[in-house]
Amino acid sequence: MAFLDKHKSIETHATLLAVLSLVVVVIGGVVEIAPLFYIQNTIEKVEGVRPYTPLELAGRDIYIREGCYVCHSQMIRPMRDEVERYGHYSLAAESMYDHPFQWGSKRTGPDLARVGGRYSDAWHVDHLTNPQAVVPESVMPKYSYLLRAQIDGKHIAQIMSTHAMVGVPYTSEMIEAAVEDFKAQANPDGDTSGLEARYSRVTLSNYDGQPDLTEMDALIAYLQVLGTMVDFSTFQPDPTR
Repeated sequence: MAFLDKHKSIETHATLLAVLSLVVVVIGGVVEIAPLFYIQNTIEKVEGVRPYTPLELAGRDIYIREGCYVCHSQMIRPMRDEVERYGHYSLAAESMYDHPFQWGSKRTGPDLARVGGRYSDAWHVDHLTNPQAVVPESVMPKYSYLLRAQIDGKHIAQIMSTHAMVGVPYTSEMIEAAVEDFKAQANPDGDTSGLEARYSRVTLSNYDGQPDLTEMDALIAYLQVLGTMVDFSTFQPDPTR
């Protein structure tokens, strides 16, 4: 009872309650923030993680524009049921070049962190064109208009320059060749040597199966790269972090 009486005196004294609340917030803030001043990087560097190619970056912008992040997360938690369903838990390094990141908090549809390479390009075209034809119980909208929306990547260099300003390691060479690389990734029969030299483990494909470069190409290129940059068969976490 004595403790409750003391607690009541704090709750009924506005000034004392404010001061003690401030003290608690300050202590918590110091505990959370102070360690960041003593480590060089909060993200463990992982081999294989690279910036998005111009086409993948454009596809990511389409993904955000269409609100895909509202129903799909891109973060696999380190829990047994999630790992068994979706694959290896997400690493911070996998999102280090995402501005903003696409972790998400709601799953009307499945998590997409490891969707890259899981389905064929044709499957993605069918699914995006008419989701219910592939998954009858799906509530996903149809995105068939992406097949008719042609893109040329004329602004992709400026977008990459903006990302470079916030720390994405796009080089001047990458930015200068942005439009060339943008078109090359969806044309595997063309000259892709420059693209492959600038970006490791890049997937080349005529994603939508059409001769013209469309928003469908870009979106599928982005989906197909998700979760493919890290070779988890050889990944070993840093025990010191």
